Amino acid sequence: MTMPEGFERVLTEIVARDMFDALVIRTGFSDDESWNALVGELYRPWGPADEFPATVQAVDAPDWSGATADEVLAAVDEDEYLSVVFLADCHTMQSPARALLALTKIWEDEGDLDPVYYQELIESPEPREFRAAPATVHAVHANLTLGNMGFAEFAAAASAEPDQVLRPI
Repeated sequence: MTMPEGFERVLTEIVARDMFDALVIRTGFSDDESWNALVGELYRPWGPADEFPATVQAVDAPDWSGATADEVLAAVDEDEYLSVVFLADCHTMQSPARALLALTKIWEDEGDLDPVYYQELIESPEPREFRAAPATVHAVHANLTLGNMGFAEFAAAASAEPDQVLRPI
């Protein structure tokens, strides 16, 4: 959905998110059946032997419909404990894998960097997004929250897959 020029989208505030809850925001409203199946997958226990309970905050509010990655990142910018947000967009709803769009909140726009001092960052910027199967959401969120892995490591693993979707190992 394209917004008219000068229109500012008002998005539902996300409240009471525990820092260990993975945040999944529905921006694609084309298929309720796919959304319900995705939510069911997200609430399954996870880990090597399914030993961890799924903790997720799924946002299903129509005002998020069609929200862009930039709009979502701006809306969650104040959450200091959030390092990644997952979007259930139109692609997610149409994909057999229900691959979510993982967005890092830590990504920086290198356009404002001084090229003399930051040439390396300008030449190889950190990725801002990748696609992730629902079964990987909790591991990605937990590892990024705890600082065990970096976003770029997950993005690289996703890009190594034939369909560019991160899946459980």
